[in-house]
Amino acid sequence: MATYKNIIVAVDGSKEAEYALKEAINIAKRNEGTLFLTHIIDLRTFSTINAYDQAIVKKADHYAEEMLQRYKTDALNAGVKDVQMIIEYGSPKGKISKDVAQKYNADLIVCGATGLNAVERFLIGSVSEHIVRYAKCDVLVVRTPKDE
Repeated sequence: MATYKNIIVAVDGSKEAEYALKEAINIAKRNEGTLFLTHIIDLRTFSTINAYDQAIVKKADHYAEEMLQRYKTDALNAGVKDVQMIIEYGSPKGKISKDVAQKYNADLIVCGATGLNAVERFLIGSVSEHIVRYAKCDVLVVRTPKDE
């Protein structure tokens, strides 16, 4: 059985990401690993708005910080000893599978099967699909329970 010491979990506030977080917490506890809570703020979403209203980006930062702090508290209360928060900017697909995974020496990336951005998934494929294809470490895609 593989041992995972550096576990990245991609979260976006969706229900699917919360299921991925629960699984990542269990894996981190079992392996006494570090859990990296990762949220990527996709600036492409704000590109035209940003030219007119810088407050949108500040709101996205605030949302990410609050969400990750809440998830960090949940992970610590569940018994994970080392929890780090990562907020990055760019495309979640490339940032998670390449930049963040490499920077934090990831053994495992955990993500939900789907997330908040249904339009992007329809047009160019899902973030989880891209992570599975391009990550150089193991990837666990967590599905939402069928009764949800």
